[in-house]
Amino acid sequence: MRHPELLLPAGSLPVLKTAVLYGADAVYIGGEVMSLRAKARNFTPDEMREGIAFAHGRGKKVYVTANIYAHNADLAEAETYFRELKELSPDGILVSDPGLFDLASRICPEIDLHISTQANTTNYASVLFWRRLGAKRIVTARELSVRELTELRRNIPDDMEIECFVHGAMCISYSGRCLLSNYLAGRDANRGACTHPCRWKYAVMEETRPGEYMPIEENERGTYIFNSRDLCMVDHLPDLYDAGVDSFKVEGRMKTALYVATAASAYSRAMRDFETDPALYERNLDFYRELISEGTYRRFTTGFFYGRPDESALIYDSNTYIRSYTFLGIVDEVDGDGRCLFLQKNKFSVGEEIEIMKPGGRILPAEVLSIQNGEGMEVLSAPHPLEQLSVKLSAEADPFDLIRRKEPCS
Repeated sequence: MRHPELLLPAGSLPVLKTAVLYGADAVYIGGEVMSLRAKARNFTPDEMREGIAFAHGRGKKVYVTANIYAHNADLAEAETYFRELKELSPDGILVSDPGLFDLASRICPEIDLHISTQANTTNYASVLFWRRLGAKRIVTARELSVRELTELRRNIPDDMEIECFVHGAMCISYSGRCLLSNYLAGRDANRGACTHPCRWKYAVMEETRPGEYMPIEENERGTYIFNSRDLCMVDHLPDLYDAGVDSFKVEGRMKTALYVATAASAYSRAMRDFETDPALYERNLDFYRELISEGTYRRFTTGFFYGRPDESALIYDSNTYIRSYTFLGIVDEVDGDGRCLFLQKNKFSVGEEIEIMKPGGRILPAEVLSIQNGEGMEVLSAPHPLEQLSVKLSAEADPFDLIRRKEPCS
């Protein structure tokens, strides 16, 4: 049995560390340029160096995205960037533009090159083409079925790796090659500046009545005609093992550490159970589903894996996430008095019941006993995100634990 890699996203250094500690085999990140997630915080060279050292010290890998479609003005910056990556030595670079592939091949030939899903690789002839040029791995287009993946695997050498998305947001356009953002907002999705117009609410205008907008309504909140459900394949991992997929990829470089931790925990546990005993995996399906639901999501679909999606793969009545937990922060350190020091992400107050989520999946309920703000003053509530806090909890926390609060069911 192949042991696939579990590949998690990280938009910042703390999230990279979370992914590594909560079950990822590898993490993919973006630098300050050449990445399709320009709105993510992304990594400075120093942060990238620290993240790569952190992962390598724990036997994990780091891949760096450089998967924009470049214009002439981008090429000099790309050359400089690849020289920086040569010095930083990540385990792989993701590209989709043939010109950037050629640049990276010449500047840092010792680093594996992976072909991004943006390249729309849908057949084994394309995989063999990229392999002849020196690519190590293909991130297949999201539009492939399990049957097509199986056929692709049978027609390429064993040393050519297949990576495919198993979880996270879907794009309304073909493997992310979207022009809507550029057309509607002047921001190019293929250069990292997507405004996500597939999540917007639209109206209809009749051409002889300019300025008269007629709503398209599923309910009183409107209808979101391009809004896809999120991909989730945790119930179907055996099919992906059988198809010969080498890397199971989770989408989400814009997501929180809590999302990454829950996805890493659920998929790593499911993969471990399946490789131990397929019957154990089947018995625990409800557990994986429950764990996945502790992160943010938009209701789930299996995408193209079992045929072409129909209208049931879209969510017409809302464009918001389902959120059962609110992420409060990652413990940076615990001082001699047992107080947790962390950068607060969302509001919470003294007396609230929260949870401490530990690597490995253990959850400790706790009460917030006291809060000191960044100036060392005792406060009853911490309403301002991104404030450095010192918090006393009723249960013991450790560095890298996640602090979260369960939200009431709506």
